[in-house]
Amino acid sequence: MINPLRIVFMGTPEFAVASLDALCNSTHHVVTVVTAPDKPASRGLKIHSSAVKEYALQRNIPILQPENLKDPVFLMKIKELSPDIQVVVAFRMLPEAVWKLPRFGTINLHASLLPQYRGAAPINRAIMNGEKETGVTTFFINSEIDSGDILMQERVPISDNDNAAILHDRLMMKGASLLVKTVDGLSTKTLKPIRQQSFSLAVLKTAPKIFRNDCRINWNSSSKTIYDFVRGLSPYPGAWTEFIKVNETVRHRTVLKIYKCSPADYIPGNLGSIMISGQDMYASCSGGRIQLLELQQEGKKRMSAAEFLRGFQNEGLEQYQLL
Repeated sequence: MINPLRIVFMGTPEFAVASLDALCNSTHHVVTVVTAPDKPASRGLKIHSSAVKEYALQRNIPILQPENLKDPVFLMKIKELSPDIQVVVAFRMLPEAVWKLPRFGTINLHASLLPQYRGAAPINRAIMNGEKETGVTTFFINSEIDSGDILMQERVPISDNDNAAILHDRLMMKGASLLVKTVDGLSTKTLKPIRQQSFSLAVLKTAPKIFRNDCRINWNSSSKTIYDFVRGLSPYPGAWTEFIKVNETVRHRTVLKIYKCSPADYIPGNLGSIMISGQDMYASCSGGRIQLLELQQEGKKRMSAAEFLRGFQNEGLEQYQLL
């Protein structure tokens, strides 16, 4: 029999909202939500609230937004709530003083099959590496990032046409369901945690945070590698390259983001050289070429390759290359 647990939920982005919603519609009781402080966003610097806060407001769930997770006032508020368990989804790293508070401990939902792809960007990195499968994992939080004992896992296939946004949504829903099953299992004491050290892996892959320079396309890579790289970064933060016009005296450079592409039949060409066939646009890479399907030149809107080419009707693209 499932005994309803008192839950403190911690999360910030849209990915966490599905899990919060699933818990709110379960037999358990979310007593408060902890999320990031409001902050200015966009050009108008309007104050922006997290997706989790917006949901909590709709459901009339009490909200805490601490600047400092070690703040004694914040810690006392959590203690006064007497939570049975804390659930963390897409939040910041917790100090020990926080994750040790509840009697059942603190659990986290991670968008990979741990111990593979520990880190901040498991969805992007799995696609960028050409994986055919990933998944979601619930585990106990401890002092090391994504290293606690595993509670439950579910596998999720990655299709050749998935990008980061598509996989994000699939894992978001799968993770929400798994999280409720995990809390139910902890309530009934039917789960047996598994130490991550017990997994025998030939290669341990990680998922570190992605910075701008990590998103630059290497045209010395194969067409398959570039294809996986682009879809793993689409739509955010976006794979990019330099779009260069070369003449005798000066190079004009601008950033070109590529959101969608496809491997194409091999035609010899210099790395990064642009080829045009009708309304189709290609770029040469190592041992092959890529058809560019959706892109965005710096300062302009995102568009199809055909729309992009119309802007160069009076200027041959043979003067340009990608670097």
